[in-house]
Amino acid sequence: MDREKGLVEVGSFCGNKECEEYGEVGKGNIIKYGLSKQGRQRYRCKRCKKAFNENQGTIFYRRRKAEKEILETLSLLSKGTSPSAIVESKGYKQETIQSWLDGAAKHVEQVSAALLQDYQVSEAQVDGLWSFVKHKGSKKNMKKAKKQEPSGGALSWK
Repeated sequence: MDREKGLVEVGSFCGNKECEEYGEVGKGNIIKYGLSKQGRQRYRCKRCKKAFNENQGTIFYRRRKAEKEILETLSLLSKGTSPSAIVESKGYKQETIQSWLDGAAKHVEQVSAALLQDYQVSEAQVDGLWSFVKHKGSKKNMKKAKKQEPSGGALSWK
């Protein structure tokens, strides 16, 4: 990763805020610590003895779906596919997709880079995704207009 932008590889620093060497890169306190059940690399801080995996601090941390599935879904959303269409076609719950969007909003730069590089999404489409995420809360509070049916059940033309 690019240290000039403040991004470093997972496993090069301790993410435990209570550790004396929290966030310090290149101290030699992080060692590889086996693999998780999902095959993810685990690390351990020699100073505080805390273990963590390679996804900690990313949108994929503690997610049950594969990274590819999450990014594909975000790609579809950025291209204008409605969440309800994704729910129907992929079988995910609406809450799951919303959770992925919330996680993506916390990792905008990394998710944007992945979508632009691997999923043929344009910058305009990525911007559209972030505007959708940003405005999601205010749309929930909008009142829906009630449909008024004609009296007597018959259609009336005016």
